[in-house]
Amino acid sequence: MSWWNWQSALDALPLLLQGFGTTLVATIGGTVIAIFLGLLIAVLLRSLPAWVNWLPKLLVAFIRNTPLIVQLVFIYTLFSMNEALIQVPALTVGIVVIGIHYSTYMSESYRAGIDAVPQGQWEAISALSLPPVRSFRSIVLPQALRATVPSLGNYAVAMFKDTPFLMAIYVTELVRTAEQIGGRTFAYTEAFTLAGLIFLAASYPTSLLIRRMEKSLATY
Repeated sequence: MSWWNWQSALDALPLLLQGFGTTLVATIGGTVIAIFLGLLIAVLLRSLPAWVNWLPKLLVAFIRNTPLIVQLVFIYTLFSMNEALIQVPALTVGIVVIGIHYSTYMSESYRAGIDAVPQGQWEAISALSLPPVRSFRSIVLPQALRATVPSLGNYAVAMFKDTPFLMAIYVTELVRTAEQIGGRTFAYTEAFTLAGLIFLAASYPTSLLIRRMEKSLATY
């Protein structure tokens, strides 16, 4: 095949898998941040008084409605060009920014899950005068998470597919690795095809697992 060179593909594969490792680290790190920060945002927005609530809501709306790539470039430029700030590696910036960005979406999933807890449970909590922390930990969150886990998984997959934006801040993830291989060897077709197949091989089974989990949780 004139448009495909197997030797070029074999030569590119180890480097692409190395780039995939960086993509995986960014996805896992960002997911961990998003899961815990999203829960904190959801609880805070529910607990804060109305006269204070508007500020975090405005901040969450701003982060959610501005492009991820703009946030990445802005924060990276802020740290790299301002000598007064601590120099932070580009990958670390990417993990934190992508985690914060997706935490605003996950917070909505948590909010929906918390709102789905039956009214009778809230009445029981009130009648028993349980402390707020214990109420959320022992009663509300276990029920809310059952409805929330599938959507959190879907956001994690979406985050995985958004990691190519990290190339905008010079993180050598999977797609940037493919671009570098193509620029060096002109094997763009092989490099980007393999990169796409690696993304597919990682994300599609995960999507199937999340779908099965969603069906399983729906039966309880």
